[in-house]
Amino acid sequence: MGTAEPKMEGLFEEKKRVRNPLVPIVRLFSLMDVNTAGALMTAGVLTAGLISFRQGNSQLGQLLMRARVVAQGATVALMLGTAYYYGDNPWQSR
Repeated sequence: MGTAEPKMEGLFEEKKRVRNPLVPIVRLFSLMDVNTAGALMTAGVLTAGLISFRQGNSQLGQLLMRARVVAQGATVALMLGTAYYYGDNPWQSR
């Protein structure tokens, strides 16, 4: 019962492990919390918007500034949510 038939042994060969190139990026984001990721995303959109304004593309710059407001609002909401989840309720008097 514990031995496999000879023709079935070829099906269960050891496969060579393939290295995933995205693993360092995934590990980096697993070390950061969502608040840090949101702050970096907001800073990145702000930087891109300022660069596009400097290059004279005001339509793209305006679109990126609106995206920055959305990213900043999401970051603040995540900060409040994590503070509430971990027990630091800012609206509760001590």
